[in-house]
Amino acid sequence: MAPRSIWNGTVVFGLVRVPVKLFSAIEPKGIGFREIHTKDNSPLRHRLVCKAEGEIVDRSEVVKGYEVAADQYILLEPAEIKAAAGTRSKTIEVEEFVETEEIDPFFYAKSYYLGVRDHAESYAVFAEALNRSGKSGIGRFTFHNREYLVAIRARGDRLYLHTLRFADEIVGPGEVDIPAGKDPTRKEVDLARKLVSGLTEDFEPGDYEDEYRQEVMELIERKAAGKKPPRKRGRKKKESADLTAALEESLAARSGGN
Repeated sequence: MAPRSIWNGTVVFGLVRVPVKLFSAIEPKGIGFREIHTKDNSPLRHRLVCKAEGEIVDRSEVVKGYEVAADQYILLEPAEIKAAAGTRSKTIEVEEFVETEEIDPFFYAKSYYLGVRDHAESYAVFAEALNRSGKSGIGRFTFHNREYLVAIRARGDRLYLHTLRFADEIVGPGEVDIPAGKDPTRKEVDLARKLVSGLTEDFEPGDYEDEYRQEVMELIERKAAGKKPPRKRGRKKKESADLTAALEESLAARSGGN
């Protein structure tokens, strides 16, 4: 079954228009639990209850409101919210280009594929220009009643879109603890660098799997088959208060395993 686009629009840079389709590049693999009533094993539903009346409210009676003071709300109609998006609901206008490597990973939120809608030539030219320049196009668009800052980049003949967090969404480190007092010795740093070097591999995303999800699914399957869950005991790793000794022991263990 062919994937369905979740948004159709146009990327604009200069006077060039690139009609595109947006496809999600992420398929979360979390485990979806339902809330169950222990008395009769029946799934529970959440209902909308009016705080003032204590009565269940039908969705047709619900509008969006923004709290401006305690229990004081400004109500907005769907058409008003939609109008606020302007042309950005259908267009991503590239405001500038930046070096892709300059975008700190902190700012990346979600990833999408950009497929061609028509005018394949402009899509191909845009992708090739980004490929050769090593740059990403930065722009904005409105999707599901929210404005997103985005970066558009290319790999090969494909375009990719990443939503970015706005700067005011990033929480500063503030009072997060950092090392204070004694500086590391040269020997400690050298040993740590050797350990890092010895553990360095090419990054292969396929080598990593969600082991927690696998364990929970195994537990579910065993219980569904009427079997008892396996008893697993985690092996406690030996810890050393002596940093130099811990580094040397780690290096020795690494060498012995090769």
